[in-house]
Amino acid sequence: MKNYLKILSFLFFSCFVMPSIAQDNLNNSAQKEQHFIINGLVKERENNQPISNVEVQVFGQPITRTNPLGEFKIKVKKGDELVIKHEDFHTVYYTVINDEDITVEVVSSNIPTEAYYNNQRTAQAYKNALDSVKKYKKIDVEKSLQFATEALAKSRSTQQNAKAYEIIADVYMQWKQYDLSISNYRISLQSKQNNEVVLKLAKAYNLNKNFSQSIQTYLELPVEDLTNLQYIMRFEGLGDAYTNEASYVEASKSYNRALKRAETDSITPKITDLNSKIAKMYMKNGQIEQAQSYFGNSLNLASKENKKRALEETVTVADFQHTNRAYDNEINLRKQALENIIEIENDTVFDNESALTPQKQNYKIGNAYYLQKDFDSAVAYLERSVKEADDKEDLVVKKDAKRKLSEVYSSSGNDEKALETYKEYTEIVEELYIKKEQEIVRAAKFSRDISNKQNRIKSLENERELSESKYQLTLERNKRQQLIIYSLIGGVLLLCILAYLMYKYIKQQRLANNLLALKSLRSQMNPHFIFNALNSVNNFIALNDERTANKYLTDFSFLMRAVLENSEEDFIPLQKEIELLQLYVKLEHFRFQDKFDYTITVDNAININEFKIPPMLLQPYIENAVWHGLRYKKDKGQLNIDLKHVSNNEIAITITDNGIGRERSKALKTPNQKKHNSKGLSNIKKRVAILNNMYKDKIDVFITDLNPKAVDVGTKVKVTIKKD
Repeated sequence: MKNYLKILSFLFFSCFVMPSIAQDNLNNSAQKEQHFIINGLVKERENNQPISNVEVQVFGQPITRTNPLGEFKIKVKKGDELVIKHEDFHTVYYTVINDEDITVEVVSSNIPTEAYYNNQRTAQAYKNALDSVKKYKKIDVEKSLQFATEALAKSRSTQQNAKAYEIIADVYMQWKQYDLSISNYRISLQSKQNNEVVLKLAKAYNLNKNFSQSIQTYLELPVEDLTNLQYIMRFEGLGDAYTNEASYVEASKSYNRALKRAETDSITPKITDLNSKIAKMYMKNGQIEQAQSYFGNSLNLASKENKKRALEETVTVADFQHTNRAYDNEINLRKQALENIIEIENDTVFDNESALTPQKQNYKIGNAYYLQKDFDSAVAYLERSVKEADDKEDLVVKKDAKRKLSEVYSSSGNDEKALETYKEYTEIVEELYIKKEQEIVRAAKFSRDISNKQNRIKSLENERELSESKYQLTLERNKRQQLIIYSLIGGVLLLCILAYLMYKYIKQQRLANNLLALKSLRSQMNPHFIFNALNSVNNFIALNDERTANKYLTDFSFLMRAVLENSEEDFIPLQKEIELLQLYVKLEHFRFQDKFDYTITVDNAININEFKIPPMLLQPYIENAVWHGLRYKKDKGQLNIDLKHVSNNEIAITITDNGIGRERSKALKTPNQKKHNSKGLSNIKKRVAILNNMYKDKIDVFITDLNPKAVDVGTKVKVTIKKD
């Protein structure tokens, strides 16, 4: 690694220091002083407004100009004098003493220039446009978006940009275009982070039914950075999203945290809202008693606020009582609501979409009486609902009230009146159908208009980004062109060298790791083999066959010496492996003479001295054939080992046995044997994988059943070896 560090140091010096020295010599401007880049800001002293297009220059150097935010960058050295010029103020001279950023505060000339007036007019136009957006937000979406577009065009800072997009998103929220509000809130946050906007974005996700995204956005807000009200809104919003997601346990936790803070800070409206929301959450979850308790709290609290809030909560609780089939309570609450509506309507106009209209409350009272089978009272209130709906051109409620009247008449036995009312109902349905068609056409046009407005807003943002990019690119190009060229060349060279060194290092590490893994696997193979062989010797001793045991040990010692000699090698000559196999199969046959015969056939076309093979590669397959296939065969089996010539660079070694097969062998295993996987075969698979990775697919192993249709299925192992 020390050599690598020396090489990198040399490359760094060659790529960055030497070109700089050469360039200085070419320009005949070798200096003892060192140049550096300083950042600056030019602004008015009186109102801290940045000034754009100010000329900043060092004598003999190109002119630099401030950007729309009053910022500039310039290459200088200690002692240089900056000349700062603009038609709106007297020229300023500034001497550079160090490399720190500078702020230049200027005083406007006595006679304001046209540029000054233009800046002032632009700022006022931006403010006026935003005020107009707020004015038309609730009454005319097209006008509000038109003024928002004008505000964006007049924006002169990222802060103004962020505010404009926030207000545009507010407009879309007002008109329930939640997907568009999400897009604009996100653009606003890209310009400037603002916790208030993040809360609005999370709410928009919730209203757009992106509940998981809403929850994630709320959770990403750091609690310690929030105001008391923002803290409450965060956990209230989380409760809303969890409730919509039917995660009632999490919703309860979030609502209660918000409620606890609201009670601590005595924020009465939020205490009322949260009691109502907790009640609704319990109602959705089927916990009626808890819902009843919290609705009682919310109704009591709302009655202490303004009349409209009390009315809203009264209607909400009445809906709950209807769901709970407490029709007497529902009727009393709705009658109370009707009295409050009459009082409030003098100051407030409810549109037909509101739940607080008298026609809807009369309809619901009539429906409650109908469910109690008090048909006379039901008729009275339903007829009032029809009259109110007719006066206010509310066809939806009028239709529902007529249909319900028909049902009431029918249930009370007045079939003639029921039929007459039903005909009136069908006429209203047809009228409503025509109206809905017209509304659909208007909605489509509304959607197209809004889409066009949003496209215009997006094009403005793209134009702004493009203009800013061009300006910055032009500003930096002249000052940094040489540095960029030399940096790129040096960086590419350095990266190439680093990549090459890393490649070599990784390759060496991989090779070392593979060699270590092979050594480890070989070290596992030898004890495994020795253990199995010693079991055979132990069997002969147990049978008091000392002569056979001694003869077996003699042959075994020859085999062990050969195995240990080859244990450090990745590959050995094929000839040696054949000799080891012959000796090993001889030992196995010596023990199981009555179980199998064997043949080892070597194709004469194979030059056994040219091919190399991993040591102990074939032994586990032969061991498996004998111990798990042939040993359990009722009659005498056959083991064949064939080495065949495939091509000058490839041979195929086939090990076949007509034993009981793999499936039956597994079935014969004892419970204790099933707990232990075959170490030999497992190690061979790992060794083959590592060797193929190191030597590019040198060895292939395929294991199949020899004769699937026979009683003794047998096993066939085919090992293909390629020459380097």
